[in-house]
Amino acid sequence: MAEGMRERKKQRTRRELVEAAIRLFDRQGYEQTTVAQIAAAADVGTRTFFGYFPSKEDVLFADAAAFTEAALAAVADRRPGEHYSELLVRVVRQALAFDASAVGLAGELPAVRVRLVLSVPALQARALRQLFAIQARLAEALHRAYPAELDEYAAAAAVGALVGAVVSAGLAVRSADPDADHAEIERVVGIGLATALAGIGPDRRPAG
Repeated sequence: MAEGMRERKKQRTRRELVEAAIRLFDRQGYEQTTVAQIAAAADVGTRTFFGYFPSKEDVLFADAAAFTEAALAAVADRRPGEHYSELLVRVVRQALAFDASAVGLAGELPAVRVRLVLSVPALQARALRQLFAIQARLAEALHRAYPAELDEYAAAAAVGALVGAVVSAGLAVRSADPDADHAEIERVVGIGLATALAGIGPDRRPAG
């Protein structure tokens, strides 16, 4: 029971650090915000902050590990007869529905994070590295799930085509309307999905 209470307290502290950091970044700027300010806003010390995050940059990607594991679990849960394009669509739709509130990304904060990533070069670079890392792991998992249909290169191409189309569509709508609601984002991402599927769907299998 004591262990459960400690874990809940750790999760709460982590959530409060994320919320405090994003609000400070939004209010006074990412570069202008210090780790000490984030820690103070969450009512902890800087030593506690570094026990949760290596840097202030990492706070904005607090959900990355859980998001990646959820995506990999979806790939591992391949359904009988499911074409890899259908599986990837399912992964994307699960990603859109991913709940990051447990780590403090709730309410308006996910939209604030997107604005920050789009406007701060250091965060753009980090987001790109994160995306490449997730794509690489997804491609490996997809190849393992479809060893007869996809070699390592074809799996990487399929994941890259779908993720690239979806991310590009999502960024386009966010750039045009930073306050776009979830329904609009889903609609535009659906366009990205349809575009990608035209190249990797069941009728467009890679040549052997």
